[in-house]
Amino acid sequence: MRTDTERQMTDFELSRSTPKTLGISERIPGQSYPQHYPQDADPLGAPISIREAARVLGVSPWTVRQKYLPQGLPHLRSGPQGKLVFYRQQVIRWILERQKKGGVK
Repeated sequence: MRTDTERQMTDFELSRSTPKTLGISERIPGQSYPQHYPQDADPLGAPISIREAARVLGVSPWTVRQKYLPQGLPHLRSGPQGKLVFYRQQVIRWILERQKKGGVK
């Protein structure tokens, strides 16, 4: 018969005392080679409101509605009478394209 000091250790107790990796790399993917794992995988960017789009453009929300939407600023409407939804990267690309053509008017 075994005494308390001679008892068999459980698998849990063994795993705490002897760490095993089971052949799995301890490195986190993407940490060594960040160029292989782009940070902004979403080409549209984060969805933003008209106020945030106006802030990116450096104008008021009124100017976005009255001037830039008719000029082709990319946006979505959340419903027939819904609010406007913009995507940050689309807005930035639109600005850059306009600058190449001669500036935002």
